[in-house]
Amino acid sequence: MIDKSIKIQRTQSVLRELIPEALSTLEDEMLRGVCVVDVECSRGKYDAIVYLDGSIYDEAEKRYILSHLDRVQRHIQTHCMQAEGWFRCPRFTFHFDDSLERQNKMDALFAKVEEELKKGKNNDA
Repeated sequence: MIDKSIKIQRTQSVLRELIPEALSTLEDEMLRGVCVVDVECSRGKYDAIVYLDGSIYDEAEKRYILSHLDRVQRHIQTHCMQAEGWFRCPRFTFHFDDSLERQNKMDALFAKVEEELKKGKNNDA
């Protein structure tokens, strides 16, 4: 069972490198700038969820990117298969990962709380 997990992790790692490489070959400027955050393959490696950084895009841009990535999916799969010599490549599902955005909001809240606590201590002294 561990052996399969290692194979999946290796495939995910390779795809994290190959997908941005494939995107860089596209003519669409917006798609070339998309940053791949993570890739999660299914157990049989038939499907993969590709997480993208959405922190710099508004909702309209995100919809545009997702719809166009679905259109160029075959190109991305072909690039990955040729680069690795694979017989088949997972079918990609693209999602924007907002965990970085949430983390930044949490960091800002903690910084604000810390600042308020410092102000409170200075007023007490």
